[in-house]
Amino acid sequence: MSLLPGAARRVAGVATVVTLGLSLTGLALTACSIGQVHEAAGKKAEGITTEPVAEYPAPEVSVSDGATKVSPSEPIVVSAEAGIRAVQLKNESGKIVKGEFNDDMTEWTTAEPLGYGRTYTLTGHDRADNPIDRTFTTVVPNAQTSVYFALQDGAEVGVGQAIPIHFSYAPSDKRKAQDAIEVETSNGTEGGFFWQSSNVVLWRPKEFWEPGTEVTVKADIYGRDLGGGVYGAESSEMSFTVGDEVLTTVDNATKMLTVTRGGEVLRSFPVSLGRSGRWETPNGTYVVGDKNESMVMDSTTYGLSLDAGGYKTPVKYATQISYSGIYVHAAPWAAGALGEYNQSHGCINASTEDAKWYQETVKRGDPVKVVNTDGETLPGWDGLGYWNLSWDEINEDGPDDNG
Repeated sequence: MSLLPGAARRVAGVATVVTLGLSLTGLALTACSIGQVHEAAGKKAEGITTEPVAEYPAPEVSVSDGATKVSPSEPIVVSAEAGIRAVQLKNESGKIVKGEFNDDMTEWTTAEPLGYGRTYTLTGHDRADNPIDRTFTTVVPNAQTSVYFALQDGAEVGVGQAIPIHFSYAPSDKRKAQDAIEVETSNGTEGGFFWQSSNVVLWRPKEFWEPGTEVTVKADIYGRDLGGGVYGAESSEMSFTVGDEVLTTVDNATKMLTVTRGGEVLRSFPVSLGRSGRWETPNGTYVVGDKNESMVMDSTTYGLSLDAGGYKTPVKYATQISYSGIYVHAAPWAAGALGEYNQSHGCINASTEDAKWYQETVKRGDPVKVVNTDGETLPGWDGLGYWNLSWDEINEDGPDDNG
């Protein structure tokens, strides 16, 4: 019986051993399972396909590295198929140039013009980490020219008004200068250029403007070479509207001035023109220019001295119709000559009342036609005589030999 406990102990001991053996066996089995898992994972990994990393072309830049004489008006454009992560353009003083992205940020463009004679550095990279690096310089002009228009922006003008465009410094290449000028009209008016001088070009319609025409003139000269290294200092723009058709006829045969609006006679009054000989008023079509309620008529301004029969006379209600000094103005000293005979130095003399009415009725650009005098025709180069030029002398490209 006492053996039982011992046996029991032995049995227990065996049981313990078995139990440990089973545990070890379990561990062994477990270790075998882990090994199988790693092997399976290895076999599974061998079956995985890896997508290749996309390769993108290098970004494109509209200016080459080290470029010189770059036009400051041409936008700098950066294009990157991968998308642009960062980009910056600045000049040698550190000023950052404004720019803007497209919607998907694959393109960046400068949003303001560059300066003349500056060095610019472009830095950045796309989303594939391709670099965006450029250094370039803009052109240095030999001279710069500005444009101004001899018309007030927003003005209402007459049907005979040409567009005078003045350059502060004469461009060497007239064709390039003309190409920089754009005339937009609301009804497709046909017109062309004529150079009155080396720095003044006119754009004149082929026929009188249609009343109500809206006109915008743009001189896009900044950054443009206008010949001989002369570049535009800044671009300019102005607009005007054509008003009612108001026409003036001065007939030397009757010594009468007649004004019509839209074909209806508004008023006729007697006048006196330039006396026979040297002072005969030229025939032809003039255009109303400046209007002065009072001014001094001074013959020395166009080369006639007082000793040679010139004059310096204060006048009222002087309405300019030529650059050579011809005006419609009040001449109370000529009351007896009005409607009877000519006695002026070329101007159209009228009574004070009629001269005042005339100045208040007409506007800049209204045509004035003088007929039946013994004078010649007002030349086209006279600032307001451009309607005396034939269409052959005015065309879209501009004559090659005028001015």
